[in-house]
Amino acid sequence: MATIRPRVLVTRRLPDAVVDRLHLETVPILNGDDRELTQAMLLQATESVDAILTCSTEKWTDDLVAALAPQVRLIATYSVGTDHIDLEACRTKGITVTNTPDVLTEATADITMLCLLAASRRAFENQAKVRNATWDRWSPTDMLGVGLQGRNLGIVGMGRIGRAVAHRARAFGLTIHYHNRSRLPEEFEQGATYHETLEDLLPHCHFLTLNCPGTMENSNIINEYSISLLPRDSVIVNTARGNLVNDTDLIAALQSGRVFAAGLDVFAGEPNIHPAYRDLPNTFLLPHLGSATVDTRNAMGFRCLDNIRAFFEGKEPPDRVV
Repeated sequence: MATIRPRVLVTRRLPDAVVDRLHLETVPILNGDDRELTQAMLLQATESVDAILTCSTEKWTDDLVAALAPQVRLIATYSVGTDHIDLEACRTKGITVTNTPDVLTEATADITMLCLLAASRRAFENQAKVRNATWDRWSPTDMLGVGLQGRNLGIVGMGRIGRAVAHRARAFGLTIHYHNRSRLPEEFEQGATYHETLEDLLPHCHFLTLNCPGTMENSNIINEYSISLLPRDSVIVNTARGNLVNDTDLIAALQSGRVFAAGLDVFAGEPNIHPAYRDLPNTFLLPHLGSATVDTRNAMGFRCLDNIRAFFEGKEPPDRVV
């Protein structure tokens, strides 16, 4: 470790194990009450730091990046996704950006299967009956869901998380179809069927899970048209990014019964989600819990610190994005 420890702004409260290591390896400037910092607050807080350990809740726009003090040399994001950072602005200013790949794959895949199972078996409605004491009898035709065995799961985005979802889904008897920017090698496909376009994939999907980046070109890929290509009574799951879904169109499809159910862990504008979701019984909703295990959140922080340490020791950060 370098003799002079870098000063690091930490934009959100992180797990204790990560903070302990921060104190050992850096001079951290901590956000003790975990409030979301405005851009003005971020700019002020970075006046005397060498690096920033940020979360996806902070938006590093081109204007904000351009205004950063010249000694800020690294932004380490506590996430895989980097859509909250203007990477081109960082490249122009000479700021290195790193992320945290690999470490949240398994936890996010678990949440994807939780959302898929809960939506397909009407978990929210059924649990409410038990909790509200409205369950008064058993009936052969009451609260029927959709089984997984022998049906198709379509995966949009067959990266690490998408492949981990496919691995789990096969154990439930699902046949895997996928759309990706390019076809995977056969050893990664594991028998999955590749579709070159989203339009080709959708008619095959009794279940559809979104595991792709929230890039501009992927914005609102679930909309009235794409939903019309799905089989009736399909189930849609999103554990990737909220902007992948046009909320108005999905809500209309859920209200009409065109889509059987949805399991959602991410939302556009979260935590201020579209209020109509809360009134829909055929939704299973989680507050962005994809990586929310102790082990995973610690590992994400340690990955950030590995990148910070390498950078300030003059080495190549293992997870450089820019």
